[in-house]
Amino acid sequence: MVPVEVGSGSLRRDFYTEEDAEVNQRLHLDLLKEVRENSQLRLAAYQQRAARYYNKKVKGHQLKVGNLVLKKVMLNTKNPQHGVFGANWEGPYKIKAILWKGTYHLEDLKGKLVPRAWNAKHLRKYYY
Repeated sequence: MVPVEVGSGSLRRDFYTEEDAEVNQRLHLDLLKEVRENSQLRLAAYQQRAARYYNKKVKGHQLKVGNLVLKKVMLNTKNPQHGVFGANWEGPYKIKAILWKGTYHLEDLKGKLVPRAWNAKHLRKYYY
């Protein structure tokens, strides 16, 4: 016994013609460039909105040459004997030069240069 639904066709299958399918495919291929351009415009607009929102909320570090800062203690410089009670920041250090926005050369208070440049996210202003 065969179910009745097997023999009945769908609207799409009953009215399908090869010519209509080919015309529709060419039409969609012609519109593909416009669809891509529209999606790129929407993506650019979204990225601008996200950047505007982020820049509105973020607070920049305003560090100048001569300011005193604390340097974050990294895992490779942390003393393992101190354990979890060790200091998270060390210093103070003086800013010797600004390489570019957010990157600084440091020196200790005796004038000895710290070996590499430091990013502002690893520095904190020292208040005495």
